[in-house]
Amino acid sequence: MKKINKSIGILLLAMLMVSCENRLEVIPEDNVASNTVFNSFATINGAVVGTYSKNQSGDLNGMAQLISEFMSDNVNFVGSFPSLQEIDQYQTLATNTSIDNVWIDGYELIGAANNVIVNLPEVTDVSNLTEENKRVFVAEMKFLRALTYFQLVNLFAQPFQFSGGTNFGVPIITQPFGGGDISEFQLERSTVNEVHSFIEQDLLEAIADLPEDNGVRAEAGSARALLARLYLYREQWQNAADYANQIISSGEYSLAADYDFYDANSTSSEHVFVVVNTPTDGPQEANGSDETYTNFFNPAPGGRGDAPFTQDLIDEFANEPGDRRFDELSQAASDAGGNNTFFTTKYPDITNNASDGMVLRVTEMLLIRAEANLRGGLSIGGTPLDDINLLRTRAGLTTLVSVDLDDILLERRKELCFEGHRRMDLLRNNLNLRPGGGSESAPGANKVIFPIVDDEITNNPNITQNPGNF
Repeated sequence: MKKINKSIGILLLAMLMVSCENRLEVIPEDNVASNTVFNSFATINGAVVGTYSKNQSGDLNGMAQLISEFMSDNVNFVGSFPSLQEIDQYQTLATNTSIDNVWIDGYELIGAANNVIVNLPEVTDVSNLTEENKRVFVAEMKFLRALTYFQLVNLFAQPFQFSGGTNFGVPIITQPFGGGDISEFQLERSTVNEVHSFIEQDLLEAIADLPEDNGVRAEAGSARALLARLYLYREQWQNAADYANQIISSGEYSLAADYDFYDANSTSSEHVFVVVNTPTDGPQEANGSDETYTNFFNPAPGGRGDAPFTQDLIDEFANEPGDRRFDELSQAASDAGGNNTFFTTKYPDITNNASDGMVLRVTEMLLIRAEANLRGGLSIGGTPLDDINLLRTRAGLTTLVSVDLDDILLERRKELCFEGHRRMDLLRNNLNLRPGGGSESAPGANKVIFPIVDDEITNNPNITQNPGNF
């Protein structure tokens, strides 16, 4: 993901930048007859690229980051969208349109990925389609499917720590289907452990078949990095540290010298997997992720100004003045309510509505390795102190002489803020989502997760709703 240097990457960029009129070839192909999708290399590649295009949906990359930040203590949501206000106030209903869109778009992507995973291995006699092509295409779809299931289970289920993963997760669908409506399957939700095991299997299989360098598409490192995050969330410290260390020591990725990697069109060595948005994507997607990221930006140059820093986050940065992650990646402005505050500039391309979405980067791997080594009493790769000081040095801060878990979680907060990590970091560490928050934002509370959407509850008598959601 660090560079675009192969014909496959050039082809993807070209296909992502086609006009609306020519977009048929890059839409997810789950609704198109298999004999149409799988009769040429171009249409097969179109089905794969179409699934990447679905991953650009603002409900999967954009909205999820926004919601995860303002449900926690990083973002003060001042927007006027009623569905987002519900979530911000921990009053989310099953009829909430924002969570309905996340559910539908997530399962639309899963259905599209399933179509390739199930059908492509049986395809023969297609010109220019090799067995290696087939393995790589299927592996890419397994990565995207795993990424999407991970996002869904994090949003719609209590974390692993709630009951050791025996609590309800989300339904697992492995067959192709049309659209995002899965009620036709009439499935009960699998447990969190079962969903995590499915994600793990997809990623391990993807690692085996993905190339080490795949341009702007998912590559073996992308799957390894997502596995590291999965193992961290499950407190499997050895595996988390090991997979994070594989990324750090691979030579494929490296810590960038500065913070110019944000919106760098995936060319930075910092990136392990990033959602690349182009100026032509926004008008083609009703809720493109680039559109959603405008919530993070101040109103002056065209942002919405709905999601500024909380005072709590501002205070954390103020405790150590000179932090480049604040000085260079924030901007003072008035929010949508007219209050003087600060906004992140991690999604800077407001003019073209084409900010890239951060998903996995090598910085997170350093933080995962540090936490896993510390909590597991391990010594895989660098020490927790060295890993944290490496990030602090880049940020222009003095080095520490020792670190504990609070130090690591604080560095995670300041390094990864506005990238969608904070909610799960708090929940998995049994911490309240809001400073001094009440019972409604406490770990395990009903509304710190989403209800199963109303359409699924109405049409599927076998599925169980989350407690407290009607």
